[in-house]
Amino acid sequence: MTGFRPEHPETVFTYGAPGLKFGVGARHELAFDLAQLGARRVLVVTDPGVAATGAPGEIADAMRADGVEAVVFDRSRVEPTDASMIEAIEFARSEGPFEAIVAVGGGSSIDTAKAVNLLVTNDGDLMDYINAPVGRAQSPTNALLPLVAVPTTTGTGSESTTICVLDVVSQHVKTGISHPRLRPTLAVVDPELTLTQPSGVTAAAGLDILCHALESYTARPYVSYEHKNAEERVPYCGSNPIADMWSEQALVLMAGAFRTAVHDGKDLAARTQVAMAATFAGLGFGNAGVHIPHANAYPIAGQVRDFKPEGYDADHAMVPHGMAVALTAPAAFGFTFEAAPERHVRAAELLSKGSTDDWAERPDDPADHLPRVLTGIMREVGIPSGLAEVGYGSGDVDALVEGTMKQQRLLATAPREVTEDDVAGILDESIELW
Repeated sequence: MTGFRPEHPETVFTYGAPGLKFGVGARHELAFDLAQLGARRVLVVTDPGVAATGAPGEIADAMRADGVEAVVFDRSRVEPTDASMIEAIEFARSEGPFEAIVAVGGGSSIDTAKAVNLLVTNDGDLMDYINAPVGRAQSPTNALLPLVAVPTTTGTGSESTTICVLDVVSQHVKTGISHPRLRPTLAVVDPELTLTQPSGVTAAAGLDILCHALESYTARPYVSYEHKNAEERVPYCGSNPIADMWSEQALVLMAGAFRTAVHDGKDLAARTQVAMAATFAGLGFGNAGVHIPHANAYPIAGQVRDFKPEGYDADHAMVPHGMAVALTAPAAFGFTFEAAPERHVRAAELLSKGSTDDWAERPDDPADHLPRVLTGIMREVGIPSGLAEVGYGSGDVDALVEGTMKQQRLLATAPREVTEDDVAGILDESIELW
């Protein structure tokens, strides 16, 4: 990795993860799991679309049958906003106290549950804890409740991570809250819950898995930072041997199962592999971090005007997070290639393993290998062909650059220093990918 020569290189990396229960039927053991946490009264957080599948209601009823009082909040917003999170927080404060929180849904529900957990256990309001410069970036002073995350989509990795993501509507920016205490206590990953996930959601969320693995694998290595004192350590510490292992395995699993899961959603074996890939990628990036594609994704999602994706039952314009990340990923990895050519090539080979498609062949210029593999997969699973297809043109680049540059927590993890001109070039290249 080139470009960083710290005077006192870091010698320590950190690793954290939730407890994990994985497999078909794992959700049926939730009452037992909560009893082990000493929880007899819990808040279940979900969204209307997931609630309509019946899964959250069945989970709540099963908990009640085993003597756990379950209060359900089913109004989480897909792609949460500050207003939607405040609504959930106010509900939880009025209906509490609770002894644990159970999130059932995609990343939006899990992230909403993280914000609720933070604000029912700590004083202040949401903006006190949102990352700077958008918010005041305060740290919680009190311990949080046990949080059990039950993902029904495969991609966000929120069940493994220390961050929740939201739109701050007044500033037209997507940002987050990041702190180690937000990490769920237990992730219960039941692939059977993903069988109702629409094809479009599977595709967009699956691209999030790929980018989690690719970004953490190519992230600035932990040894390239200045040595930190104990109190200065953050969850995202850069690529490291343990995170690398999870990322590589996630890419292998996705190469074998992702496209099958998109095109045949009832294939439980493929769903199980993708769910495992999502878990592995979350265990990787939740410690190494992500960089440019995710930093670009926040303004792409936050400044959307009228795009509505297939497969999402939403009453508002939105660019799903995984889609927003993927749209600039090919250009971003072209930009970062020179920092670690061998990693970019290895990632492309892992991701294209077993494919006979033209895009899987190694091109003459190795810098084109990973971008070419990514665009090939995006086309196969039905992701838009570039920023233009979700409503952006060259006239929007300046505003998008401004939003990206606010994501310094993410850009600091990039393997190359990133300027406004660099971001503008990546966005320009991403307006039309094919």
